Amino acid sequence: MAAPPNLNLSKTSSKIRVCIVGVGNCASALVQGVTKSKYEVLTGVTFEDIGGYKVSDIDFVGAFDVDERKVGKPLNKAIYAKPNCCYDIFNCREDNDLNEVKVLQGPRFDGVAPHMLKEKADHSFRPLPDTWDVAEIKLSLIMMKPDVIINYLPVGSQIATEFWANMCLNVKIPFLNCIPVFIASDPEWEQKFIDKDLPLIGDDMRSQFGASVLSQMLEELALDRGHEVLCHIQQNSGGNTDFLNMNDKSRLVSKKISKENVLRASHEIKNVDIKHSYLHAGPSEYIEYYGDKKVANFSLELKGFGGAPVRFDAKLSVEDSPNSAGVVVDSIRFLKVAREMGLKGSLRGASAFTQKSPPEQLLFKDAYYECNELAGRRLTDKTIKQI
Repeated sequence: MAAPPNLNLSKTSSKIRVCIVGVGNCASALVQGVTKSKYEVLTGVTFEDIGGYKVSDIDFVGAFDVDERKVGKPLNKAIYAKPNCCYDIFNCREDNDLNEVKVLQGPRFDGVAPHMLKEKADHSFRPLPDTWDVAEIKLSLIMMKPDVIINYLPVGSQIATEFWANMCLNVKIPFLNCIPVFIASDPEWEQKFIDKDLPLIGDDMRSQFGASVLSQMLEELALDRGHEVLCHIQQNSGGNTDFLNMNDKSRLVSKKISKENVLRASHEIKNVDIKHSYLHAGPSEYIEYYGDKKVANFSLELKGFGGAPVRFDAKLSVEDSPNSAGVVVDSIRFLKVAREMGLKGSLRGASAFTQKSPPEQLLFKDAYYECNELAGRRLTDKTIKQI
């Protein structure tokens, strides 16, 4: 597709400046992986180059949290503070650049569920008194000059996520929403970002080789092979603060919707009726012993040729946080390139490839195509509408 004459096809800077909201396990995996890429070969990366940017071009310039063990600490120390239990990717403790980034206090709002205050300290949150100033936060962001803000708040942080989305609008920063609070997939929120000429990606990380993308591929395979999906059950267990937080079932509503969006997507895209299909996905149990390991069990019942039954059962075990970091390093770079190209609003391809609840669900091959084209700074039928 021919590019408009004013389209920027080159990098505007050598680095991508990132601010993290929520210095938990996912942040720890991301920071460790990016830091490793600056010294060693980093494996497990989907896109080595996105618009001229490598993973090693990501720099962390700011972070916010509410936990007394993290606020005020250098980022290279805070990512290892309890209750974090992330798999060790790389030792960042002596990294001088990260040592210069101090974790600032952010607002709590609904980010800390009441039951978390009653759990063991090493496995839960210990928030500081909720004293913060919106003007100070805004000034801090202006001074940081981030290219992207990442939302890593706990599941159920509706009000807190909306605060940070509004902060992005006020300071004009692209937003990467990695949790199931619907921002990028909400037309009203998207319009606010369009009005500010900002791109965003969301909602709710679809990890690199996790339960959601595996369910997606199983659904696509079954339907492409002419099978009827009678049931698809996905159950997840884990031992990190994400799963402990979700012991409060009231915080699970959006998470369950988000995970089941993935199961429904292939049917809806292919116009296959799902009224006779039983689809279930969601967190099922917190098991402290697992730590940052996540275990997902899959059970599919299909109707094949001549109505013959097909049964598929499988188990997936992954280190949860590194699995998410693999898509976040891509999302960060997609947002930077999109901003340089003048794209605004929710990025369809990048959101469908990296998130469970994008504004538009796409088949895997179509989402990958959109991402590959954006990585090459090439417009598609979707992205040309976003200039």
